[in-house]
Parts: sequence; structure tokens; C-alpha cells
Amino acid sequence: MKKILLLIFSFLFLITSVSSGDDFYNEQLNHGIRNSEAYSYKLIQQAKLNKEQSADILKKALQYSPDLPAAYFALSRESFGFSAGGVFEAIDYLLKGIGSYQRNFWWSFTLLGSIFASAVGSLICSVIIIILIRLPIDIPLLSHDLREDSKRIVSFLALVSAFINPLFFLGGILVIIGMYMTKWNKLTVYIYFLFLLISPLLFDTAIMFLNASSSATLKAIVQVNEAKGNRYALSILKGSDGYIEQFSYALALKREGGYHEAMNIYNRLISKRPMPETYNNLANCYVAVGDIETARELYQRSSEIQKLPSNLYNLSVLSRETLDYGRGDEYFLSAQTLDREAVSEFRRIFSRHPNRFVIDESLSHSAFWEYADSISSGYAVRFSFSPHILVSAGALVMMVFFYILNRRFKHVAYTCKRCGSILCKKCEKRILWGRMCLRCYLSLIKLDELDAKERITRLLTVYKYQKKRRDIIKFISLILPGSGQIYAGSILNGLLFLWPFLFFLFVPIMNTVFVPETSFFSHAWLSVISLIFMGMVYAACNIIIRRRLAKGWL
Repeated sequence: MKKILLLIFSFLFLITSVSSGDDFYNEQLNHGIRNSEAYSYKLIQQAKLNKEQSADILKKALQYSPDLPAAYFALSRESFGFSAGGVFEAIDYLLKGIGSYQRNFWWSFTLLGSIFASAVGSLICSVIIIILIRLPIDIPLLSHDLREDSKRIVSFLALVSAFINPLFFLGGILVIIGMYMTKWNKLTVYIYFLFLLISPLLFDTAIMFLNASSSATLKAIVQVNEAKGNRYALSILKGSDGYIEQFSYALALKREGGYHEAMNIYNRLISKRPMPETYNNLANCYVAVGDIETARELYQRSSEIQKLPSNLYNLSVLSRETLDYGRGDEYFLSAQTLDREAVSEFRRIFSRHPNRFVIDESLSHSAFWEYADSISSGYAVRFSFSPHILVSAGALVMMVFFYILNRRFKHVAYTCKRCGSILCKKCEKRILWGRMCLRCYLSLIKLDELDAKERITRLLTVYKYQKKRRDIIKFISLILPGSGQIYAGSILNGLLFLWPFLFFLFVPIMNTVFVPETSFFSHAWLSVISLIFMGMVYAACNIIIRRRLAKGWL
């Protein structure tokens, strides 16, 4: 019963919304708002409750917010069908939704934040897993070497770097177990130290993503410049001093009818920093108050600094209004040459209202990124574990220290590949082929020196050891791709499977953290693609593991 009442209420609400939708749409355009995202989100939710009219409702949502990826994705799901037309239409909407990321800052910002956090987090987790797998295997080798040569205790100096930050503690352990890696596998250690070398930059970027997402000022700037609303910007940006804040505040004022106050702000900005965008928007204010000739002069100054689709289009509009159709067509064609899609959008919203008669210029996404970085720099210094120069210098010192250790202690203990017993150059007088202990070598080569009982016992011991080892490799590979190679000693190959797998696993998780504006909508398409690639990595790794085990290569 409750469900039926909810459907009836939603239907009635939808009918009233749609009936007054055209008036609401034009009212928003008259305020310079071309992306009514709150209303579009509501329509998307209503489309889920009204299956019969869902396609029409979603198209209406797209009309109100042509730069909203969620509307395209919802239409992609709705239009999908098993016919050729349904598939192609769904793909078309999906691609358009992905393309709209470049016009929607918060969606692109959270997308990159999710990918960035997944990449960094998956690498750190990969290193932790490598340490957890290799440490129980390599500790007995280290203990053996320390008994043979007490000078090797110098390798523990790497753990002193832990005072810099916890990531260096992982690096110190990698130095110790890296001594027992083969030549190419040692690249794993160097890769991690390169990560530590640039970690100050990565840390600053992480702080930017976290801090900017909660910045009311940045949200207000983005909202007004992406034509999503003006009132929030008027309440937040009033009294701000920066160029970006003042430019955005003046734009909101102009769209809400505060032309003279907007003029004063634009004139102050021009006196400090004459930009074509500022001249264009100042000219729009003069158009709104009826001073056409002053507006024309300002448009021309704007185009002299840099020709923009907006100032050329606005000149074409004024030229036609003064019956100079020849010059108006000339300006219009020049604007189309610069950006045909922008001019088409200008014509789509055209009317006699000041906010639709001439076109405002807004800030670009690059300006938003610069502002996000500037408001986060102080937080990055305040919350960092240690000074950036110390982190980078520590990473370089650790790399050099690891290189010297490898040069100083060339010969380290190793395990017999057949039975797993520990060997080294000092305790094993005879250098044998294939990293085998003497007993395994004799059981294979000099059969006459061993009686049958001893030889069979040795072969059974080797068989049990090898079977146990293969079972462990298969089992942990089923849990985490790449872990089997790491256990078998192919650390670099294991990392090349483990890191991508964890990255694709992290992406859906991070998508729930980096959410664009509302928790009901996220980057679901990226989560689906990540899960598909995660399955591909998982399958490929396990197929390779089983083939290499069958051929005796692991």
C-alpha cells in the first residue's frame, strides 16, 4: 500500500513539474543558469519510479543539464536493448556522458581523485603484500648470513629511515629482503624508492583532492562559472579579494541584475589585469543597461587582446541590432570558425533577455585546478609527515645505500631449488650447477655413490617439498594474482600482476569516496570497467601460473 501511494505521489509531482517545466527552464536561462543539476537529479530519480515515461523524463533532465554525465548514463541504461539499435544508442549516450566530463569540473575532479588514490593506495598495498610474503622466506637466509658474517648487520641501518615517515619503514624492510632478490627483481626496490622520491608531490596532490572537495569557496566559483547557480556565489564570494573570486562574484551579480556593482568589480580587475574575458563581461553589463556603443568598444578591446567565440559572437549580435548585417555576418562566421559548437549553444539559448542576448565568458577548468592547488598548499605543509626536502633526500640516500650493499655483499645465502635447504658460498665448498645442495646433486648425477634406500628417501623428500611449494603457489594465486610469483621468487613479475589487480579493485571503492556532489550518483561506468579488467588480470595470472608450474619454471 505504501509503495502504491508513493508511486501516485511521484506521478502527481512529475505531472506538475513537467507542466511548469518550460517556464522553469526559461526562468533559469534568464538568470544565466544552463545546468539546473538539482532539478535534473530529481528527474532522474523520478524516472526510476515511472518506467513508462522514463525515457522522456531523462531527456528532459538532459535538456535542463546538458553538461551532467549522470543524465547521459541514465539514458544509456534506459535505451539499452538487445537489438542493434538499442546497443548503439546506449553506447552513444555512454560516450557522450564520458565526453561531458570535460565540461563538468566536479565530475572530472572526483574521477581523477578516485584514479589517483587507487594508483597510490594499490602500490603501497602491493609493497606491503610483497613484504608479508617474502619476509618469512628471507629471514632464515638473513639469519644464516649473519652467523657467517656479522658485518652484514649493517643492512639493518636501513630501518633507521623509519623516523622520516612510515613509508620509509617499508623501504627499510625492502632493502633487507631485496638483498636476496635476483638481479631483475631488485628493480622492485628501486621502483619503490622512486615512488618515495616523488611522494612529496603525490602527498600534496592527495591533500588537494581532499581539501578542495570541502571548499565552499571553490564550490561557489565552479557553480557560477559552469552556469549552475548564482545565489550561493553571492553569499560566499562577497568581500573576497582574489581575481578568481571577484571575477566569479561579478558574474553572479550581472546574472542577477546587479549590473552597476558588477561593472565596478570588472573595472577594478581590468586596472590590475586586463583580460579579454573581463572586457567581454564588462561589455555585457553595458548591453544590459542599454549603452550599446560603449559595449561595442569593449568587445573590440577584448577581441584585440584575444579573439574568443564569445566576444566575436556578441559583436555579431550588436552589429545586426544596429542593422550592420554585413559586419554581423563577418563576426558570426569568425566565431563559428573558432568554435562551432559554442556558437550553436549560444544560438540555442538566444532571446531578448540580457543573460541570453549576449554571452558571458567564464573561467576555465584550468583556473579551477590552479585555485584548488593554491587553497591546499598550506594544508599540505601543515599535515605532511616531514619536510619535503628530507623525504626526497632520504629516498636518494636509501637508493644509494641499497646499491652499495649489493656491491659490498655480492654473495648471499640461497635455498636449494629442489629441497629448500639453505646454502651459501662459505658453507658449501663445492660450487654446483643449478643452485642445488650436494645431496640433491648426488641423487641426480652420481647414482652409484648412494644406495637405493637413501636415494628413494631423498627423492620422496624432494617430492613432498616441491608439492607443498606448488600447492602454496596455486592457493595464494587464487587469493591474490601475482602473489604466487612473489612467493616463487619472481617478485617483479608478481608486482606487474598484483599492482594492476589491486588498482582495479581500489577504483570501485574509491568511487564511493570521491563522489560528485551527491551520493546517489557516481562513476559507475568506471567501476564496471575496472571490475572487468580486474577479472581479466585475475584469469591471465592464474593461467600463466599453472602453465609455468606444469613446465617446471616456478
